[in-house]
Amino acid sequence: MNAEKLERKLLNYMGKAIADYNMIQRGDRILVCLSGGKDSYTLLTLLNKLRLRSRQRFEIFSYTLDQGQPGWNDGAMRAWLQASGIPHVIETRDTYSVVIDKVPEGKTYCSLCSRLRRGNIYRFATEHGFNKIALGHHRDDLIQSLLMSILYSGEIRSMPPKLLTDTKRHIVIRPLAYCQERDIQAYAQTRDFPLIPCNLCGSQENMTRRKIKRLIHDLAGDNPKIPSNILNALGNLQVSQLMDRSLWNFRELESLMEHDAGMVPAQHPEDSSQALW
Repeated sequence: MNAEKLERKLLNYMGKAIADYNMIQRGDRILVCLSGGKDSYTLLTLLNKLRLRSRQRFEIFSYTLDQGQPGWNDGAMRAWLQASGIPHVIETRDTYSVVIDKVPEGKTYCSLCSRLRRGNIYRFATEHGFNKIALGHHRDDLIQSLLMSILYSGEIRSMPPKLLTDTKRHIVIRPLAYCQERDIQAYAQTRDFPLIPCNLCGSQENMTRRKIKRLIHDLAGDNPKIPSNILNALGNLQVSQLMDRSLWNFRELESLMEHDAGMVPAQHPEDSSQALW
């Protein structure tokens, strides 16, 4: 698939996600997080195209956090941003040293690294009056996060396409929620984005996410619909078929039963109204 067709496909999926979840409204000031990876470059590029098509009914601003990683070189990124005409800032905050110091050797850095990065993003958005924050997570990130949560945390949760932050001061949006990683990868290659590799996550080959990614890939080899089915499951909860006691009072479901006139529920000789445990 050539670059033009890839771009149309990605824009179509992005536009559908934005419409389905009402992500962007007139007058929004959106802070677009550019990490230096293929996903965030694609997000920023496509959002800028949508902004221009909308006759600038919303505003975007590119934010990059230089976390002080050894070998970080953003020269090519700065040149690309300058050529794109997108307003931007690259802010330096040494969170790398904090992560290296706090996380034991052999453990994954992602959790602490992302918390520190997220804290700086929220701070910058607050200080500069941005009401929306756009992140580059795509379909595969969402479905991998769901399986990771189920298998390793015992929770059913993922990354929502639209999220109100705990402070209720910002809305986080993920416009690439319907886009496949393989399409983003191919698009990034055609655009020759000046990528900056991550020296934290990228160096840990046995990360849980990599295992889940391989699992989904292997399952999709037998049934290509599996990834899209997992994504659809995130928006198709059958809560009455789950076990969450905060949603259903299982001890008193009998009181909700309807019986025909004159019918009496069957009872054991002993008093069945008494709980067994």
